[in-house]
Amino acid sequence: MSRKYNKYGSAFKAKIALEALKEKKTVGDLCQEHSLAASQIFAWKKQLEDDCGKIFENKQSNNYQEEIDRLHRVIGQLTAERDFLGYVLKR
Repeated sequence: MSRKYNKYGSAFKAKIALEALKEKKTVGDLCQEHSLAASQIFAWKKQLEDDCGKIFENKQSNNYQEEIDRLHRVIGQLTAERDFLGYVLKR
């Protein structure tokens, strides 16, 4: 008999981790309320604590740099094609 594992969405995990972080309810209460293991709640809580700073990182500048790099590649490709066609047409 194989064991069936539940798959929880990120929104659910965040909700439970935030509840655990607020400490308005005990982890035991959350376990009973949501049929979860305490180790799972502690893992989600730790992951939230470790990764919450990434929310405020400046992702926009990274996206701009990726777009600039992509456009430079396109410009390089178009320049090479133009030079090739200019060479072919002059023959």
